[in-house]
Amino acid sequence: MKTNKVHKLTIAALLVAVGILIPMISPVKLVLEPASFTLASHVAIFIAMFISPMVAITVALGTAVGFLLGGFPIIITLRALTHVIFAGLGSYILLKKPDILQSTIKIQFYSFFIGVLHAVSEVAVVSVFYFGGEMTTAYYTQGFLQSVFLLVGAGTIIHSMIDFILAHAVWKSLMSRNSFAATVAKIK
Repeated sequence: MKTNKVHKLTIAALLVAVGILIPMISPVKLVLEPASFTLASHVAIFIAMFISPMVAITVALGTAVGFLLGGFPIIITLRALTHVIFAGLGSYILLKKPDILQSTIKIQFYSFFIGVLHAVSEVAVVSVFYFGGEMTTAYYTQGFLQSVFLLVGAGTIIHSMIDFILAHAVWKSLMSRNSFAATVAKIK
């Protein structure tokens, strides 16, 4: 039993580290003023979702703390904190219905659902700052519909779905290795 907790903690810690590192070093950043998106920035959280709800929530919390300690603006840190919502709920769904990851159509619907949940959470955070007058001029120049609803909302859905597909490909590759698959099976 103790070995399972150590494995779970170790995997969660590694995923937190990856989740903090990717946004800091990624050369692939799409900037659509006033929003920006970093490719693969959610991959560690999605991989954690495939393992267990507790690992997913731990990784989402860990990456949010990483953003806070990394000196990122509070709005970015709070957006990262909302990942606890989609990570926890999404992982719980996968725990109850693991067959989702066996069907291409189910994967796409699930990814879209997670993307919408992800976007709604982030739009809520950005909206509070927007209506509080705390955003950059670019947000107000383009207006709420374009800068918050379209760029943050629709942009997050697309970004989330791309990162999910990347994470699923990495996951499938990891699970094809017997030693990793055996470790994950022990900690579930």
